[in-house]
Amino acid sequence: MTELETFFGSDGALSKVIPGYHPRAAQVEMAEAIARAVDENRNLIAEAGTGTGKTFAYLVPAILSGRKVIISTGTKNLQDQLFNKDLPVIREAIKQPFTAALLKGRGNYLCTYRLKNAFASTLGFSKEDAAALAKIRSWAQRTKIGDVSEMSEVAEADPVWYQATSSLENCLGQDCPDYAECFLVKARKKAQESEILVVNHHLLCADWSIRDSGFGELLPDADVVIIDEAHQLADTASNFLGINVGAKQLNDLAGDALVEYFKDATDIPALRTACEDLEHEVKDLRMAFGIELKRGEWRDIEANPKIAAGLTAVKEQLQRLTDQLELASVKTKGLESCFKRADELLQQLKIIIDDDSGKWIRWYEIHRKTFTLSRTPLDIAAEFRSFMQHHQAVWIFTSATLSVAQKFDHFSNNLGLGDAVSASWGSPFDYANQSLFYHPKGLPQPNDPEFIPIIMNFALPVLQASKGRAFFLFTSHRALKQAETLLKDKLDYPLLVQGSRPKGRLLEQFKAAGNAVLLGTSSFWEGVDVRGEALSCVIIDKLPFSSPGDPVLKARLSAMERQGRNPFFEHQLPAAVIALRQGIGRLIRDVTDRGVLMVCDPRLLKRTYGQVFLDSVPPMKRTRDIEDVRAFFQQETEQ
Repeated sequence: MTELETFFGSDGALSKVIPGYHPRAAQVEMAEAIARAVDENRNLIAEAGTGTGKTFAYLVPAILSGRKVIISTGTKNLQDQLFNKDLPVIREAIKQPFTAALLKGRGNYLCTYRLKNAFASTLGFSKEDAAALAKIRSWAQRTKIGDVSEMSEVAEADPVWYQATSSLENCLGQDCPDYAECFLVKARKKAQESEILVVNHHLLCADWSIRDSGFGELLPDADVVIIDEAHQLADTASNFLGINVGAKQLNDLAGDALVEYFKDATDIPALRTACEDLEHEVKDLRMAFGIELKRGEWRDIEANPKIAAGLTAVKEQLQRLTDQLELASVKTKGLESCFKRADELLQQLKIIIDDDSGKWIRWYEIHRKTFTLSRTPLDIAAEFRSFMQHHQAVWIFTSATLSVAQKFDHFSNNLGLGDAVSASWGSPFDYANQSLFYHPKGLPQPNDPEFIPIIMNFALPVLQASKGRAFFLFTSHRALKQAETLLKDKLDYPLLVQGSRPKGRLLEQFKAAGNAVLLGTSSFWEGVDVRGEALSCVIIDKLPFSSPGDPVLKARLSAMERQGRNPFFEHQLPAAVIALRQGIGRLIRDVTDRGVLMVCDPRLLKRTYGQVFLDSVPPMKRTRDIEDVRAFFQQETEQ
C-alpha cells in the first residue's frame, strides 16, 4: 500500500478525524496523480466530479511533498473554508508539521491610516456611515489580523469600508506613518514564510498583472501552484490583464484629494475646484449614457456625440486635476499619492480612448449610478503561458467541470496548456438511483416571446410534486423577474428571489425553510452547496449560452472567424456546456441526496449540438412524463 492509500484508507489517519468517514477510490487515484505530477514536474489538468473529495485529494499530496505550495480558490468564501475548515482537519490527521497562511487582496484588510483620516475629515458623513465607522474603529482596537470578514456588524459590501481600507492607488506604502503596524504587510510577511499559502484567483491574477507592470510580486515563488475551481480562471485573468477606468475610481480620487486639500493645501483653491469639477463631469457622462444598464461596444461611444463629448470633458478635467495635484504634491505624502493616482488614471484613460491596434477589445458597462470603461485582451493564452514560465512551478488545475464530452480542449486552449497531462474522475454518487432528468414534450422555442409564461405551466406541476425545495435557475435577470411575477401568487411555498437580500442570507433562509423555491441567475449556478432534502429539484430555463451581444464575446468570436475557426463549436458551445454542468451540480451534493433535474430548452433534442450537452450530463434516468416525476417524489414519502 502506498502512503496515500494508507492515509485515505478505511483505517487511515483521515478516518480517525472525520466521523463517518468512507474511503473513495477516485479520491485516492486523484491524490496519487497529483503526487506523480509533483514528483515528475509535470502540469496536470484534474477533473473530479462532485463528491470526489478533491480538496483533500490535492491538499494531502501537496503537504506531504514538503514543497512550497500556493493554492488558489475561485472565491474568498471558498478560500476561508479551505483555510479555516479543511486545513485544520488535515493538520490533525497528518504527522508531518507544516505552516500555512491565508492571503487576500489589500482591500480585505483594515487600513488604520485611512480610518484615522476619515475621523479627521471635515467633509462629514451621513448618520449611518458615522455609526458604521464607529463600529469599525471599535473593532480596529481588538483585531489581530485586520481581515474585514471578521467584522460582522458592518457588511463587507458596505461602501463605508472604502474609508477604512486601502487600494493600490491610495496606499502610501513605506511612507505611511502606520506602516510598522500594517495588517496587509504582516499578512504578506506571513505568506512569504509559510509552506502552504491559500489565495484566490483575483489575488493571483493581480500579482500577475502587477509584475508585468514592474511593481514587484505580491506572492512568493512556489514549487507547486494548485488552481481550484479552475474553470473560472480564464475570465478572471482576462479582467486583470486589461485596463479599467470607472466612475468610482475617478470619484474616489476626487474625494481623497479633497480630504488632503482641507488638511494641507487650502492655499491652492484651484485644487478644490478641480476635484469638484471632475465629480461634476463624471456625473454628466453617466447621465449621457442613459438609463439602460448594459455592456456595449466602444463604437457606441464614438457614434454618440453627447457621450463622446462627455468623455472628452472627463479626460480634460482629469488632466486639470492632475496638474493641480502635481503642484501640491510637494507638500505631503498624501498629496503626492493622489498625484500619482491621478497621473496613472489619466494615462490609462488615454490608452483606452486612443487604442486602435486591434489586439484589444474596448467596451463600456453602465451600472445604476456609475460606469466602467475597459480594454480587454482578445486572447490570454500566450500571456498565461508566459506567466507560468515565470513561475517555474508544477501547475495543477482542478474543478468538477473542465471537460466537454470528455475532452479538455476548450479549457486547455483558453490558457495555452498544450503540454499538460489531463485526467478525469467521475462522481461517486449513484445518479441512476438518486436522480431523475425530466425534459417535457411541447416546450416552446427560447426565442418565443411567451417562453417564460409557457414554461411556468410545465414547471408548476414539478414544483408541486417536489413540495417546493427547488432552485429555479435563469440565464437572465429579465427572465427571473418575469418568473417572479408569474409565480408569486401561484405557489404554496416560500418564494426567495436573488437580489432581494444578500446571497448568504438567502441561502440561510432557503435551508431553514425546508420547502422554499429560490429564483437565481449566474451566481447561484455554481459555488452553492445545499445538502439534504431542502434542495430536491433544480429547474433550468435555457441552455446557458452567453449573450452574443456581449462586446467582449462578440470581439473574440469575430477574431476566431478571421482565423478561419468555428467560434460556435470552439467557444460558445463548450462554455455553455460547462455552465450547464455547474448548474446541474447544485442538485446532488451528498450520497443520501435525491432530486429531479428539469431543463426547459427544447434545443436539447431539436438541435444536433444538443447531444453534446446530453453527453455531459451525469448518468441520470431520463423521462418526458410528469407522472414519472410525481412517482419519484412519491417514493421519497414512502421510504
